[in-house]
Parts: sequence; structure tokens; C-alpha cells
Amino acid sequence: MTPATDLSRRAVILIGSAGTAAVLAGCSTESSAGVEAGGQTAASAGAPQEVAKLADIPVGGSISATLEGKPILVSQPTEGSVIAFSAICTHQGCVVKPGGSEFDCPCHQSRFNGATGEVLDGPAPSPLEKIAVHVTGGVVLTSRR
Repeated sequence: MTPATDLSRRAVILIGSAGTAAVLAGCSTESSAGVEAGGQTAASAGAPQEVAKLADIPVGGSISATLEGKPILVSQPTEGSVIAFSAICTHQGCVVKPGGSEFDCPCHQSRFNGATGEVLDGPAPSPLEKIAVHVTGGVVLTSRR
């Protein structure tokens, strides 16, 4: 193997990697998870989708739900005030569970504030991702961003 041959192989690998990244970047307007390049889900970019019934969410508590097949948490910190978050822990991606006024990660015991999504106790490094929702006619719907 000569240095010219070795350099040529490296160039091919680098060009191939850059080409693959360019193709993937060009196709990233919507992934299979429904997330668009701007960080919006397909639901928030289009018509509102029903997430839950307000009557099913205890005041001062929360419930588990799904949005586009992904686990979410929906809280009602005060009567009629609803907020939603991704249920994916920011530590290692475990599904976080509702626990009264908190969310609890069963994998490594991270705890999150049920009204803000902020980390109460680690190892999670950041808050849960907020999902825009609103209430209309007793139904919790996704909101446009």
C-alpha cells in the first residue's frame, strides 16, 4: 500500500461522510418521529390534536399521555391551567412517570417539578422539554408555536 493509495482511501471516506451528512440534512424537514427542522412537531405545525380531557387531570397533579406515539406528561398545577412536557428524561432517555406534583424517573431517580418541568433532583442535567398546549371546551389540545 502506498501513501497515495492510503490518502485516496481517506479522501473517499471523508467525502462519503460529508455527502451522507448533506443528504441527511437535506431530508431533515420531518423525521419519522414527526419533528420538523424548526423543533416543532407535526401536530404543533398543523391542526391541534387532542392530548387529554381536562377532567382526567387532577388539580395539583398530572397524568401520562401520548402525542404522535411519544410519551408525554400533562399537569394541571391550578384549576384550568394546563401544561405539558415530554416524558423523556434528559439524563438517559428513560420514560418519566407522574407522581403527584412531581415527575419521577424510575431509572436513576431524577425528579422534576410538575408545573415547570425543572429538575428538582439529578442526575438529569436539564428540564423536561415543554409542549405547547391549551384548553378548549374541556379538552387539552396541542397549540401552534
